[in-house]
Amino acid sequence: MIKDPRLPLYFQLMDTILEKIELGELKEYEKLPSERELCELYKVSRTTVRQTMQSLERDGYIYKVHGKGSFVSPKIYNQSLVQFYSFTEEMKKAGKKPSTQILSFEQVICEDNIAKKMNLSGNSDVYKVARLRLADDEPMLYETSYLPVSRFENLTKNQLENKPMYEIFRKSYNVTITRATETFKAVSTRMIEAEYLQIIENTPSLMLERTTYEHDSIIEYTASIARGDKFSYTVELK
Repeated sequence: MIKDPRLPLYFQLMDTILEKIELGELKEYEKLPSERELCELYKVSRTTVRQTMQSLERDGYIYKVHGKGSFVSPKIYNQSLVQFYSFTEEMKKAGKKPSTQILSFEQVICEDNIAKKMNLSGNSDVYKVARLRLADDEPMLYETSYLPVSRFENLTKNQLENKPMYEIFRKSYNVTITRATETFKAVSTRMIEAEYLQIIENTPSLMLERTTYEHDSIIEYTASIARGDKFSYTVELK
């Protein structure tokens, strides 16, 4: 296994395992060989293997399950929050096929707490849209969006099923998005969110609240639950 005698053995073993992960020879959630098997396979000591596994776990490449062994961690998508972004476009950049399932679509009287967030009167009509966002058919985000009916008259579920929402805004309603604010916090997934995201209830996740503006008017408020094992977010400080 020795590639460069100047480098510690544990570092070389770590590099070998990482290469297998990057090439897809070891896939997400796949169980790694046991410490004994790694010792025999690469002709190294148990100490070297343990140091390698500790480093891989510390850096987030693998995770351990008590009594079962070590497994390859799922890929985490890092999203910069310094500019406006689209889930669809970001997944395409990552080489994934994005898709959306419309879980519900209804016109409702705006709830007081949502009306306050959107600067609407309490009896305003809004579209309430629940969506599941997927990448390569794997659930990634559970979203609930509120859109003012007055700005998006005659919006249909069929439109949202066939085109990205911001594309509909731009092409069908001549919307010019001028800015958006986004807040995020750690939450535990509720039962309905966990069911759609295919994770265990109360799993740590990220909640993102986006308010989108067209000049001074709020045209969208969306609350998204992002899987904590799939996303990280970066903020640039200046």
